[in-house]
Amino acid sequence: MAGKSGRVISAQQQFSIKRSLMKWEAFLLLVFVLVNIMNVCISPYYLSVNGLFTATSSFLEKAFIVLPMAYILLLGEIDISVGATVALSACMLGITYNAGLPMGAAVVVCLLVGTACGLFNGLMLTRFTELAPMILTLGSQILYRGIAEILLTDKGTGGFTAVKWFQNLYWGKIGVVPIMFLIFVICAILFGIVMHKTTFGRWMYAIGSNARAAKYSGIRVQRIRCIVYTLTGAFSAVTAVFLASRMGSVRSNIAEGYELEAISMVVLGGVLTDGGKGNFPGVVIAIFVLGFLRYGLGLANIPSQVMMVIIGLLLIVAVMLPNLAGKIRKSL
Repeated sequence: MAGKSGRVISAQQQFSIKRSLMKWEAFLLLVFVLVNIMNVCISPYYLSVNGLFTATSSFLEKAFIVLPMAYILLLGEIDISVGATVALSACMLGITYNAGLPMGAAVVVCLLVGTACGLFNGLMLTRFTELAPMILTLGSQILYRGIAEILLTDKGTGGFTAVKWFQNLYWGKIGVVPIMFLIFVICAILFGIVMHKTTFGRWMYAIGSNARAAKYSGIRVQRIRCIVYTLTGAFSAVTAVFLASRMGSVRSNIAEGYELEAISMVVLGGVLTDGGKGNFPGVVIAIFVLGFLRYGLGLANIPSQVMMVIIGLLLIVAVMLPNLAGKIRKSL
């Protein structure tokens, strides 16, 4: 747009290499490269096509929860019931399948149960707005896990390996690429588009920045919150499907700690816990950073307790760095 002075005013920000390198995603890409260099040094068998896809298969099943969890944190909220939702959904899959339903119908039941769990969280939080999301989802976590334990007690249910197509959801490949990896890529692209290119995404940013202002500007805050929580429950059920496909059986104690891993990946990806800020590409990169880091440490037979310390330190650094960078910029 040209004014009378002949100057051109552009609404688009010009590309800057310096600005791009200062982004959080650039830092995560650097960490991702360093993690892969470390893994190559640990194992001579790591750097191969099959090895890399095997690495992704070891963590992608739980990464489906991370996708909607990014929306939850973008709203400035939290959902710690996702692991229990996975367990309950998987248990219902196993129970209905062994009760005589075809596997396809059992998968539908699993997805419906997970969606219903998420919808319950959403309805409770939107009908009783004084409830804190952490307290409510802590209660629903105990509720869902308790129902799963009542249904299966300390026993397992399985027999899924008899259904070839279901087993192939996790183990199947198209060429050398796992089917689960392709499904995840499609889902990640869709979630990224919704977050950054749609009105719904702009509404989520607005709610996370200031829910009260968003409400008075005409955004249906409670409806959007309910949709996001329902979506989180649905994708917890997707994780349950892949988990059951991998294991061939399910128990009520599966997916313990999944909620903390999902939240840690989102936080590392740069989505602030107080809402309103973050980019979806960073979340996807963080999934692979933590996933490949855990896989590499496993190749080196590092104890799980040491893994927790390393990943915990990485998350602390991730939270501190943006604040430190901001102080440095102000001092210059």
